[in-house]
This record gives sequence, structure tokens and C-alpha cells, in this order.
Amino acid sequence: MLLLCTRNILQIMKVFEKNADLQNALFAARKQGQSVGFVPTMGALHEGHASLIKRSAKENDVTVVSVFLNPTQFNDPAALFAVMDRYAVDAIVLAGFLLMVPPFLIARYPGRIINIHPSLLPKFGGRGMYGHHVHKAVVAAGERESGITVHEVSEQCDGGQILFQAAIEVTPADTPADVEAKIHRLEQRYFPPVIAATLTGRPLSDFISLPSASRA
Repeated sequence: MLLLCTRNILQIMKVFEKNADLQNALFAARKQGQSVGFVPTMGALHEGHASLIKRSAKENDVTVVSVFLNPTQFNDPAALFAVMDRYAVDAIVLAGFLLMVPPFLIARYPGRIINIHPSLLPKFGGRGMYGHHVHKAVVAAGERESGITVHEVSEQCDGGQILFQAAIEVTPADTPADVEAKIHRLEQRYFPPVIAATLTGRPLSDFISLPSASRA
């Protein structure tokens, strides 16, 4: 069982189509407000998203499970491990998940918790560097490239071992919104196959052709 803590569920689900060993998944996301929810969507689940996710899950033979935990439960080993054990979770993937992962969870899944960050770490990482804040900082610094970093999660914010990077050009005319759009295209293209390669132990080239700009 793979636990996905994500707000980009539809893109990531595509990786399950041709990979039978990744076809059972527990999708998760941070709910709006203060709670943490294991839910298959971004923010509050509305009927349109629910219908689309259920249809996609059925077409791709993916099992989608929803379990809700409040922040206290999320930081309680007994409560969190009960959920993990119930669904036999053996790996965790984060995307758009802004909470720090509890140390007890990192210790239980060494090298099996994966995150994606919207910059070329170690640049523009750490606390406060997420989403549009990263892209504003990149443009303000006059950077001429940015990109994505897929990395293992450690107790240091954005400090785990780097698994993969891909870069885009930042032109003098680019706004933060322009950079964000380019970064989103990288995320959608590379994150699913990097997840698949990392968790199956197979070469990334088995899942996607790699341009010279990528850094695996």
C-alpha cells in the first residue's frame, strides 16, 4: 500500500495505469483549515472532483480510501500507525503537504517518504519557501533557472537526500506566475514516474525518456 499526501491527485494517479505493483493507493491531502485529512483531493472534496476521482480509480483499478485525522491524531504515533497498519502502508509520497512530518514517522519509513519541492534545492528551500513564495524569491533574486526537486524526507525541512531534479529557464521577462506555470509542467511530467522508479527500484528510464536537463 502506498500513501500519497497530495493535492495533485489526478496527475499522480496516471502512473498507476501501467504499473500493477503500485495499484493499491491511499491518497491523502491537507484539508483547508486546521485539520489533516486522508482524502483523495485538494482541499474540500466536492461532488465533481469526487465523481472524477472515483471514475479514474475504477478505470485504473486503483483502490481509493479516505480516513480523517485531526492534528492531534496526526502527531500521535498510536493513532497514525493504526491507520498505516490497517492499510499496510509501506511508503509515503508528499506533494503540497505543508506540515512537518513527525520524527516517529520518518523513523518508521526510512528512505520511503518522498516529497517534491518547486525549486532546485538547496536553493530556495526551508521554512516559508513553498508555492508562490518560492517563485517570487526566484524572480526577485534574478535567477536564470529554476526547477523541481524530488527528495527523501528528513527531519530537516527540505533537507533530505535528492533523488531527482529537472530545470527550466527563467527569462528576464518572466513573472512569478510564469515561473509557476513552467514548474507545474515539470511536476506533472516527472513526479509520477520518479515515484514509480523510486518505489519499484527500477531505472527512471523505464518510465519516461529523460532530456539532458534532468538531474537523476
